[in-house]
Amino acid sequence: METKSSPRIPHTTLTIEEETRIQETLSFLILLSDRIRQAVDEARLFKFDCSEVGNKVDVISQMLRSAVRIATSGSGAVFYDRPLRRIAVDVTKNLEKALTLVKKCSRRNFLCRVVTIVSAADFRKLYALLDSSVADMNWVLSICDGGGGGIVLTLPPIASNDPIVSWVWSFIASLHMGQLQDKVEAANELTSLAKDNDRNKQIIVEEGGIPPLSKLLKDNSSLEAQIAAVTALYNLANSEERVRRIIVDLGIPIIVQVLGDSPMSVQIRVANLVATMAKYSPLAQDDFARENVNRPLVTLLSFDIFPDDPMIRVGKQTFESIMQINKEMEKNLHRPGSSVGSSKVGNNRRERESEKPEVKLELKISCAEALWMLARGSVANSRRITETKGLLCLAKLVETEHGELQRNCMMTILEITAAAEANADLRRAAFKTNSPAAKAVVDQLLRLIQESDNSWLRIPAIRAIGSLARTFPARETRILRPLVEQLSHGNQDVAAEAASSLGKFACPDNFLCKEHCKSIIEFKGVPPLLRLLRGNEWAQLHGLILLCYLGLHAGKSEALEQARVLNVLEGADRTLIAQHPELKELISEAMYHLNVYHSGVLPQRQSYAP
Repeated sequence: METKSSPRIPHTTLTIEEETRIQETLSFLILLSDRIRQAVDEARLFKFDCSEVGNKVDVISQMLRSAVRIATSGSGAVFYDRPLRRIAVDVTKNLEKALTLVKKCSRRNFLCRVVTIVSAADFRKLYALLDSSVADMNWVLSICDGGGGGIVLTLPPIASNDPIVSWVWSFIASLHMGQLQDKVEAANELTSLAKDNDRNKQIIVEEGGIPPLSKLLKDNSSLEAQIAAVTALYNLANSEERVRRIIVDLGIPIIVQVLGDSPMSVQIRVANLVATMAKYSPLAQDDFARENVNRPLVTLLSFDIFPDDPMIRVGKQTFESIMQINKEMEKNLHRPGSSVGSSKVGNNRRERESEKPEVKLELKISCAEALWMLARGSVANSRRITETKGLLCLAKLVETEHGELQRNCMMTILEITAAAEANADLRRAAFKTNSPAAKAVVDQLLRLIQESDNSWLRIPAIRAIGSLARTFPARETRILRPLVEQLSHGNQDVAAEAASSLGKFACPDNFLCKEHCKSIIEFKGVPPLLRLLRGNEWAQLHGLILLCYLGLHAGKSEALEQARVLNVLEGADRTLIAQHPELKELISEAMYHLNVYHSGVLPQRQSYAP
């Protein structure tokens, strides 16, 4: 039974500032215990039972006083009070029931004593409740004793129906107050729980597991501890809400710092954490951009690109700027207030040089994936990558590498070009025609389009070229010709992607659309385009759009007349047009222009009627 005098025990989702100070909660419970002791001394009925209640309450009172001493010890470790708060709720209820029952036994008036309904069964029930409180308090003191005893895996009565919560409490308490090895073990145990299911992840986050994990990650005195912490955070960061909690707990500055100044084995895992956070949260993308995480990622990706490589000679100054990035990073690590000294920087450099090739490859794969996820849909991160000369590094790796690293670099380029397509400032800054980095990227895209046997590389390369359509001059035949050739590709998805990219050259939004349309026709793009109209819906859609653009901007072409494009448009698939209503007006415009040139008379403009 809860009285009006009981403290309000907050829900676990409240912030620390909103919660009652734990010392105040414990002080109230101690006062409540003293009131019960006084009531026991005044009892007139069931004196033996009341005395037993008093003994049990005395035990609880001593435990509460011990908890106050631990909470106010000022030992330097953060006192983790969440389990104590939750247990205090039940202890409060049980002590209030004890006070109510014992007071009923102190009635002096005979009539009140006669009508008082108290039985031995009431005391038996109360004993069980107080015993549970003793066990709960004993358990919580065992996990809050400064960590000397290590992780506690026994279950308190309060957690009998949900043991996961008590385990999470124990592990987080060890992270806060345990010895270093206890913290490592606790982080690994949280990782195991997080891997089981999303409910466990949510419990870990809600019970305050992120701050001590971030603190453990920041502690560069132990490689094992950093790996344990970042692995746990990685397994928690697979939802937007949990990533947001990492951000709120100021985890991103720590992550960026650790990425820049840690050994490779840690950097690999931190890069993976960056990738998964950026994947699930646009907010994380923005915050990582503000912290400029792209700079250390590009630096790690390019640490063994040497200046004697022919690819780098395309732009010597560009490579020198990459080397400058490395120098600037090391300079930043030496600045006042930096936690990393010159000896650590030197050790990390030597560690990178002597590391096994497979470890170096794993680090590059992780960094490239992180850049991919950061750039995806983000103009800010795409701009940051290009400002750190990341384009040249990505182009180099696309040329020389294979497998997952090559694919991750290609997908990063694809996202940057998509951002450039949507943002004119980025497009003009990063993909100027005289830029060595831009030229290197375009060269590799064209190489993949013409030479790659893998559609998972060829298709992104075609799409990236299409995103850059507005950056190429009118007679850039080395760009358009390979795209037109892909219209005849045996893989219909490749051919459809080529039609989609060519559509960006030929669309009215492109200032040079007329010149590009003439070039597409000149490179004999019409016949394979007509064959594409017999393919699947995706191929038909983009083939039909491109054909309309050719009719709009190059309707005078004899090639269009000889191919009877006007008849083709008139017989376009009605079902496709019904599914894509925007095609109706486009087809009408194209048919009008074709009629103007091919019939010799000015026709009356009519809407296309499928």
